[in-house]
Amino acid sequence: MPQTTKPSRIGDAPADVVVTGRRATAEERAAAGRAARKAAPRASHAEYTPAAKRRDPIDVIEAQSATRVPELVPIRYGRMTESPFRFYRGAAAIMAMDLADTPRSGITAQLCGDAHMLNFRLLASAERNLHFDINDFDETLPGPWEWDLKRLVTSLVIAGRQNGFGLKQRRDIVTATARSYRESMRRFAAMRNLDVWYAKVDADVVQNLYATQLHRTSQDRVAKAISKARTKDNLLAFDRLTHVVDGQRRITADPPLVQPIGDLLPDLERAELEDTIRGLISSYSESLPSDRRALIEQFEFVDMARKVVGVGSVGTRCWIILMLGRDERDPLLLQVKEASQSVLAEYAGASRYEHQGQRVVAGQRMMQAAGDIFLGWQTVQGIDGRVRDFYVRQLYDWKGIAVAEQMIPDGMLRFGELCGHSLARSHARSGDRIAIAEYLGAGDVFDQAMVQFAESYADQNERDHAALVDAVRTGRVLAATIP
Repeated sequence: MPQTTKPSRIGDAPADVVVTGRRATAEERAAAGRAARKAAPRASHAEYTPAAKRRDPIDVIEAQSATRVPELVPIRYGRMTESPFRFYRGAAAIMAMDLADTPRSGITAQLCGDAHMLNFRLLASAERNLHFDINDFDETLPGPWEWDLKRLVTSLVIAGRQNGFGLKQRRDIVTATARSYRESMRRFAAMRNLDVWYAKVDADVVQNLYATQLHRTSQDRVAKAISKARTKDNLLAFDRLTHVVDGQRRITADPPLVQPIGDLLPDLERAELEDTIRGLISSYSESLPSDRRALIEQFEFVDMARKVVGVGSVGTRCWIILMLGRDERDPLLLQVKEASQSVLAEYAGASRYEHQGQRVVAGQRMMQAAGDIFLGWQTVQGIDGRVRDFYVRQLYDWKGIAVAEQMIPDGMLRFGELCGHSLARSHARSGDRIAIAEYLGAGDVFDQAMVQFAESYADQNERDHAALVDAVRTGRVLAATIP
């Protein structure tokens, strides 16, 4: 049966690190990890059976859509119906519901909350180094570390099925990913706290791994992706997304995906919203360190537009803000994105942060090796009078995303290993890495459990995807296809 120990909260003293008011020794933490196997045997993680009274997955998605921009919701459904893989990317709330009924060790960490494979990518550090890390933290919350790993390995199975990989190939990919997580966690358990905090995966490590393991075509593809990521910056976004109108730089319309504020609202309401966003930029800077605050104050607001992003996030309120510094060739493009309650909150407990933007930012700073220098949060009252939480980050900053459809089996296996290692590093920063490592052990019992779970849940995902396709066919929900 599932183990139902309530997770401890990040920011409080984790229960598995404290013993009768004192900090537990490494030996005591290791013993706690081994003892957790009795409550939730490692092999039990292979289990996935839908709950007898499982909520209708369409109802779960529709509940999210009820709070989103109505005219954008059909775009979300259109994207999710394209394939089981795209459906999965938008179905974090459904999987959170299902994970709540699965076994858990009772050991917690800060979770990404949506750790599917495409949320791992190349990112830039403030020092202008490229590294591999987790990217999206809209659902971040403390909770059972197993949930992130199960979402990751399932995404690899779904992508593998889409690419036509056989069962053995998919099993090898999941085994390698789980083993990478387990072995990395065991290495982190033996490291000093500071060494864990400084650990990261640089782009040259990624390139060297692929160079020694894959054939020439795949090596060239990885090298090209790394090179391309370094060009995906504010200047590239500036050139692609803006143009000059009557001597003024403006964001280029690409409806319904990018809609400048002037195309959405009358002049009076536009001016009101622009004033609101100017106030947001000014006040949000208070959530930044003083040096970053001084930097952003050197930029001036120029234009803004509503932008449709991702799959799961479609319909949330998201704005891109164009700012200029010393001249026309000194742009800064920020993304201001609505932050709602995490899909995990119903099952793992509410965040310690009342402000949902702060929750996202705190989780990202906890889990990432190096973060966006403009990452911050603020509350905004819209022209409809409603108060909403937002977080702010750069739109482009050396980001390189994998293309799952182009991966061969060996390439996806190596990618899974990188993801498993990165996830272990993120969990090791916030959770009890010693207890997790001892729970996992030196053998492959847990790895093999992940193989069975991922295949079973991929089956569930296909059934849920088919349910959405049917809901669109019958008119229960409306889907829109955007070229």
